[in-house]
Amino acid sequence: MPSNYITKDGLEKLKQELEELKTVKRLEIAEKLQRSIAFGDLSENAEYQEAKEEQAFLEGRIDELEAAVESAVIIETNHNNGSRVVSIGSKVVVEQTNPPGPKSTFVIVGSEEASPSEGRISNASPIGMMLLGHGVEETVSARTPAGVKQYRIVSIE
Repeated sequence: MPSNYITKDGLEKLKQELEELKTVKRLEIAEKLQRSIAFGDLSENAEYQEAKEEQAFLEGRIDELEAAVESAVIIETNHNNGSRVVSIGSKVVVEQTNPPGPKSTFVIVGSEEASPSEGRISNASPIGMMLLGHGVEETVSARTPAGVKQYRIVSIE
């Protein structure tokens, strides 16, 4: 089973979501199923079909979360200032050099925690993969959906 790199906070969030799905959401769907069964003929019961679909989706998400928690590898996010190379958990300031662009700050995290709008990029993303293992003042190229971009690493924390 592949490793799922995640911060302590990220793992706690996954565990909380898993607990809520297993307790609260499962109960809600079970109640929906009971109510819809009371309507009678299940072959033409839209409420029953909808509840069964919700149940299948919920169980799939529970399986997904259980696998993520089981394969979790905790990463440290409090790197000492002046880290030499980018690693998972690093906070990296980069400047886009080609095409020229603004400075951006990224935190390299595992896939489960990635949220590009919050500056948290996956170690498996094109930019994340290209930054890993490189140091300050190095320039890296990443093939993104918007084309090839070059970044100069300004600082690593």
